[in-house]
Amino acid sequence: MSSRLNGRTALVTGSTSGIGRAVAARLAARGAYVIVSGRNAPRGEQAVTQIRADGGEASFLVADLGSAAAATRLAQQATAVTGQIDLLVNNAGIFTFGPTSATTETDFDAIYDLNVKAPYFLVQALAPAMAERGGGSIVNILTGAAHRGSPAAGLYGSSKAALLLLTQGWAAEFGPSGVRVNAVSPGPIRTEGTGDGAGLEAVAAALPARRLGDPHEVAAAVAFLAGDEAAYVHGAILPVDGGATAA
Repeated sequence: MSSRLNGRTALVTGSTSGIGRAVAARLAARGAYVIVSGRNAPRGEQAVTQIRADGGEASFLVADLGSAAAATRLAQQATAVTGQIDLLVNNAGIFTFGPTSATTETDFDAIYDLNVKAPYFLVQALAPAMAERGGGSIVNILTGAAHRGSPAAGLYGSSKAALLLLTQGWAAEFGPSGVRVNAVSPGPIRTEGTGDGAGLEAVAAALPARRLGDPHEVAAAVAFLAGDEAAYVHGAILPVDGGATAA
């Protein structure tokens, strides 16, 4: 089966930097028309400019996915670019660490609005059309904190654990119509959001890989799950974590 994505349009949320930007670049390199989205317009335009300079096709849509209405609006705007969305990567997310006693309702809502509500309503808006066409692929981005308890990451981890369960639920719901839904679960990755890996060296040293990961390594896993080579893969959670799940 071909690994090319020619003729397909991909929407990657939170793709102006870090893992999302690497995913957008990788999908464009595979031949997809990529819609970059995020809150930072200058960074979004830079991402698009680089994709085009590398021979790919892309455009940017500004989006602040803090509500169901915003997610639905992005889905509509993205669909209007080429007429349909074939690949959806739910990458946009935020994280916070701290004890439950210090969490405010505002903190709680912010985490769940972006990490759970936005993917849910993007899938609601886009997956039925994929199903009507008989094909499509959705890849959700998780985290190691979704798989195990942590004294400081209960809120963040639980939001991603919800997305993990949704991945499996959506695979069961949309798989019979030809829409594959899977997830990638990164470990400690060197990105702008993690301060270029600052403070994660001790965590990385305990991994079988003995190092931090790179956004491009996560992007490679997403591209695999998005493409035809993974045609028989439904509801999978692919760790890209340096072996954290095995340690």
